[in-house]
Amino acid sequence: MDIGDWLVSPNCALDEQIAKEIFDILPERGPIVIIMDREGHRWVSDPEKFSKLSVRDSFWSKLCAKIDDGTEPVITQADDCGIVAAELATEQTECGYVVIILPQYSPESTLINIDLVETLLNQAGLIAKLIERNNLLCELQRKQLSSYTQKETSSN
Repeated sequence: MDIGDWLVSPNCALDEQIAKEIFDILPERGPIVIIMDREGHRWVSDPEKFSKLSVRDSFWSKLCAKIDDGTEPVITQADDCGIVAAELATEQTECGYVVIILPQYSPESTLINIDLVETLLNQAGLIAKLIERNNLLCELQRKQLSSYTQKETSSN
């Protein structure tokens, strides 16, 4: 399969593409990263660690509501984890949310490292923008190739 095929595949949502790229670069013992779409579907970098957290769905809904109200990034705590979340958007698409879970981080240690966490949030946004641009370029290229093919078959 060509790289352009999976990037613009209708079966592969932009959020899922973003998650795949981000999760591929995370260190093994790094933070848990969640990409959530606007409908609440989640892609989790480490589902095993995530399942051990006792965080209810209502927590995620409230977190997203705070972001939608303009609070960004949202910094909070659940169990023994620091949590930082923000909107994930490109110029054309409101993708959803990116959440970074820092296991065994107190509120103080989360705040001490907030610059690094915000850098990761910004990188997620950059990855989203690059994937979207690449998807648009691939679609444009397909349309151009299709029009050339149609012109060739009509001239024969």
